[in-house]
Amino acid sequence: MPTRTTLELRARVRSGLRALFDADGFLEVDTPVLSTEVLPEAHIDPIAVFLEGVQQPPHYLQASPEALMKRLLAHGSGAIYQFAHAFRAGERGAQHDEEFVLLEWYAPGSTLSDTARLLERICREFLGTSGIDRVLCSQAFREHAGVDPLLASLPALQAAGHRAGLQLPESDADLPEAVAWDRWFEILLSDVVAPQLGRGRPTMLEAWPVSQAAFAKLSTDNPPSALRCELFVEGVEVANGWEEDTSRRVLHSRIAAANHLRATDGRGVLPLPQQLLHAHREDADREDRGCESFARLPTGAGMPEGTGVALGFDRLLMLAAGAASIDAVRCYNSRNA
Repeated sequence: MPTRTTLELRARVRSGLRALFDADGFLEVDTPVLSTEVLPEAHIDPIAVFLEGVQQPPHYLQASPEALMKRLLAHGSGAIYQFAHAFRAGERGAQHDEEFVLLEWYAPGSTLSDTARLLERICREFLGTSGIDRVLCSQAFREHAGVDPLLASLPALQAAGHRAGLQLPESDADLPEAVAWDRWFEILLSDVVAPQLGRGRPTMLEAWPVSQAAFAKLSTDNPPSALRCELFVEGVEVANGWEEDTSRRVLHSRIAAANHLRATDGRGVLPLPQQLLHAHREDADREDRGCESFARLPTGAGMPEGTGVALGFDRLLMLAAGAASIDAVRCYNSRNA
């Protein structure tokens, strides 16, 4: 695609998205690309920058603006969005790069049903689709992989993977059972289920296994599921989000679990994001053990209930242009910048 055409596409879609969010009462914000804190995630490696020499703690290029935007929410920003440059070490492929653009938004008081309506509008306006299919993880996995992840044991997931001709790397042979379960879920999702989703009409995949909750609230169903979603269009994951769990205790435990998985993988444990933890509410009915050093926020402050979503802007453009790679809709990538 010629340079001018690429720039016009990016500007046109960005302008249209701004108009959509502005009309819905969101405020556009900017947050730092570099921060002393990073949100630890099991499978995402941040890029450290040593501004004050290697003997001092690093700053981090942010893998997502999530942590910094949530700190704004905790101080009363209301509904916000931003186009953010995000950075993830070692990610390079047709749909990935070490640097890319996220459209991320947070809507206090909203639910996944509100998110579905907004995602449907975005896909309709910029991809020309009509409607959105809301599909449960259980339904999608049963249909495409022959197994229900909300009920399946590790052997059942392994059997589904073997039927699809999949194997985990030999290096994963001695993983703890819970970690191995997640590995099989993730490979079945990426290699078997996701390629079938969003064909002809966008699919919002919902009700995820609890171990895949990230920072989502859990449902009260039996068995419970995570109030998380991912949007797929023509087999491509375009966005992911969830209804936020606002408990400081829960966030602390989820970060600890992510760091445990990082240690298991040899990725290295990341420091606790103290300011982000401080921005979350303490549990009302018990002492928030493990976070005693955080002062209470002012009355009425704290991370609000609502949803947060991260949408891959470059992937949206790739689909809009009918291209096979995000590089087709960018003038620069991490190899030619």
